[in-house]
Amino acid sequence: MAEFWSWITDLGNSKIVALILFMSTFVAIVIYLFSSRRRSTRFESYRYIPLDDEDSHLDPNVSPGDRNKGERS
Repeated sequence: MAEFWSWITDLGNSKIVALILFMSTFVAIVIYLFSSRRRSTRFESYRYIPLDDEDSHLDPNVSPGDRNKGERS
């Protein structure tokens, strides 16, 4: 066990371990997000939220003119 700790505390080896750890975490998150078609579609619909002036992110399939039909004046 002492040999493992001396190996991992070596700066060259710890960089490799950190790279593998963070890269595998990133890949796991991406696979999780885009593995389900419904989840993937939902996240794709959120892509333009920062650029929207209206509440178009509520239902991406409804056009802006159709949103105001159900509201009271």
